[in-house]
Amino acid sequence: MDKSKPFLELTEVDWQERLTQEEFDICRKQGTEAPFSGKLLHNKSTGSYACTCCQTVLFESDNKYDSGCGWPSFDAPINDQVIRYIKDTSYGMERIEICCRHCDSHLGHVFNDGPKTTGERFCVNSISLRFDGEAE
Repeated sequence: MDKSKPFLELTEVDWQERLTQEEFDICRKQGTEAPFSGKLLHNKSTGSYACTCCQTVLFESDNKYDSGCGWPSFDAPINDQVIRYIKDTSYGMERIEICCRHCDSHLGHVFNDGPKTTGERFCVNSISLRFDGEAE
């Protein structure tokens, strides 16, 4: 994360005005989109994936892979400074929630069942991401 970029803190009303209801429910209220429904699940284009709420680049297409879980999966973020990790014990499970470090938007969860490259699977809601493809 660009150290000169301040933390983006808005009120709940501000977020509701900026986001669609579905984006708000997932990004600000820790919701989850239905598996296999996200628009970026099968995206194979070259480019970067940024936070829906603040446009901070979080992942690159080189790190995206098909995990078969129903959500876009990445083996690593663009760098260690863009993701915040939070222990999540909701629904009787113990998981690690991932959020955008710049605006605290809920992205999804990270699991230790990823590919050999990193061993991690960043399982992310498509709604939490904006894709920026490279010009051809």
